[in-house]
Amino acid sequence: GNITWRDNTALGTGRSRRNHNDCQQMTVLIAKFIADTGAASRRGAEDMILAGRVAVNGTAIDTPVVFIDPKQDTVTIDGRPLMARTQSRVFAFHKPINTMTTTHDPAGRKTIYDCLAPEYHALKYVGRLDYKTTGLLLLTDDGELARKLTLPSSHIPRTYIATVNSNDFSHLDAARRGITVDGIKYRPMQIDVLPNNNLRVIVTEGKKNEVRIVLRACKCPVRHLRRISFGPVHLGNMPVGQIKELTQKTIDEMLKSL
Repeated sequence: GNITWRDNTALGTGRSRRNHNDCQQMTVLIAKFIADTGAASRRGAEDMILAGRVAVNGTAIDTPVVFIDPKQDTVTIDGRPLMARTQSRVFAFHKPINTMTTTHDPAGRKTIYDCLAPEYHALKYVGRLDYKTTGLLLLTDDGELARKLTLPSSHIPRTYIATVNSNDFSHLDAARRGITVDGIKYRPMQIDVLPNNNLRVIVTEGKKNEVRIVLRACKCPVRHLRRISFGPVHLGNMPVGQIKELTQKTIDEMLKSL
């Protein structure tokens, strides 16, 4: 196949150039293709390209602004061919407290990847849990799936157990109706009061720190926060720090809601 550049000129064979509409239908940016195979992050893929480690149909490339057709073109890293993945893999991870959901923390704090074996280091996290929050975090080798699962329009319910420094729950109706805090609108949350100053909170949006921010605004500051489910995936009694792969059936169930 041809490698298509953004200005629609073609490399390689002398076959006819693809028009812009064809490019959109048939081709994908090479860094995205590499990331989608799980071989590297998108940024990592761009670094590999700039280092001259990536070739398309035997020709080394030196810019990430290259479109390829995964069905026709052969992409290699250091001479090893990459295969387009046929099925996404998703893992459930029980995130420990005091870990950052990031690949690298400039402040040097422990990250989730410090808790995972090297074979899992190319996985992308689906949304984030903050430093002090524990519980269920999904990881996947499919960057596009990770993006879709965290879109607010997906409305996937996430359930948390919040232990709060209050036994006055009279202000929670504001959160149940939907509340604005510091100019940011938060969707209505389903909140149930449990024994021992615990609340079960279900959100469908996934804004940064939303459970902590909204409960603080309702005079129920959070002492400890744990996510126990994400869509059809439940933490159950999985030990802290453990990771396990989801069945295709569970993944399909999650995809139905998108």
